[in-house]
Amino acid sequence: MLRQLIADNSTQDWLYALLAVAGFILVLHTLRQLVLRRLTRIAKTTDTVLDDFFIDVISATRILLAAAVGLYVASHLLTLPAALEKSVDRTFVGLLILQCGFWANRGLVFWLRHHFSQGDESDEGSRAMTRSLLTFLGRIVLWVLVLLLMLDNMGLNVTALVASLGIGGIAVALAVQNILGDLFASLSIAIDKPFVIGDFVIVDDLMGNVEHVGLKTTRIRSLSGEQIIFSNNDLLKSRIRNYKRMQERRIVFAIGVTYDTPAEQLEAIPVLIRQAVEAQTDARFDRAHFSGFGPSSLDFETVYHVRLPDYALYMDVQQAINLQLVRAFTERDIQFAFPTQTLHVSGGLQLAEPWSGAGKPAKA
Repeated sequence: MLRQLIADNSTQDWLYALLAVAGFILVLHTLRQLVLRRLTRIAKTTDTVLDDFFIDVISATRILLAAAVGLYVASHLLTLPAALEKSVDRTFVGLLILQCGFWANRGLVFWLRHHFSQGDESDEGSRAMTRSLLTFLGRIVLWVLVLLLMLDNMGLNVTALVASLGIGGIAVALAVQNILGDLFASLSIAIDKPFVIGDFVIVDDLMGNVEHVGLKTTRIRSLSGEQIIFSNNDLLKSRIRNYKRMQERRIVFAIGVTYDTPAEQLEAIPVLIRQAVEAQTDARFDRAHFSGFGPSSLDFETVYHVRLPDYALYMDVQQAINLQLVRAFTERDIQFAFPTQTLHVSGGLQLAEPWSGAGKPAKA
């Protein structure tokens, strides 16, 4: 075939073919640079994203497009055997499909990035998580389609190929069901959004800030600094407490006073607690009651709300309330209770006098 190819084409034909390939590569590369430079200049003077979209897509143009066009033109300048000409045509179409895949991939990424960049800053973590997941899934679908189109262009029966993969696909799905479970769990997290990046969550006895939500795992940075990694499937099966979405923090705390506290002072204690809570601008009083009789104290239960969910703010408010209660109780001689036991001795119980150690006990 090679001898026939050389014999059927003159040196001039080969020269024209090579010039066609080199010329198309040079022309398309130069045209790409000129168009990008022109669009970049226009984009600086407009607010629309359409020009930015075209800049992003055109910048994905590969040299293989110019090579494919040049090869296709060169093949028509030469006298080729039918089989070789058919192979060249298929190669041209395959490279064109691949280049369209690059364009579509860049356009998809740009559109998702632009779409999920709009919204409130408070929802930025959720948008970033959804964007990364949809980008990954979209690119998988895109390149699978590109691969199927290229296989079809090569003459393979794609329908029969897909059908033959049906039984094998079931076997593979059973083998990787844990991975698929985590994949669908990540999709559920992206759609349902039980938490997003930046949220403070507690899972069982572990807690921390969500750092990354991937296709298989979610990573949480604990308060002590280490990274905790959960599989997405296991995470969704757990009980998750999300503190980031808390509007305000409800606080319940108890104090106890001694049993010898007079009734008049017991009646005054809820008022003192209320005054201590209402003195804090970030706290909202709910209730304070004499709740019961403890083993060593008369117990009072208090409920109030911190207007913001911030934990450090809650600790500052609680500290201020505690200090004010200590001052108020000290002024009124009210004693805080602590665990004590009182032993009452009744009857004629005689206690032995302690041995002083003088003299020695008599021998039997």
